[in-house]
Amino acid sequence: MAGGGVKGGFRYGKTDDFGYYAIEGRMTIHDLHATMLYLMGLDHERLTYQYAGRDFRLTDVHGTVAHEIMA
Repeated sequence: MAGGGVKGGFRYGKTDDFGYYAIEGRMTIHDLHATMLYLMGLDHERLTYQYAGRDFRLTDVHGTVAHEIMA
């Protein structure tokens, strides 16, 4: 994502001593999708598609944009 608006050489978050669990700065897949859509200039809350007569969002209801990783 470098060159797309994210700080280059930047590490985000912190894990436990074994590197297994994220303990600080957790980012879910919904947050990652929301951030990438934001960097492309799209509003993730308005991006919906219809399937089986129901509206769906790529980020579901969980995604939040991680502004702290942007340049």
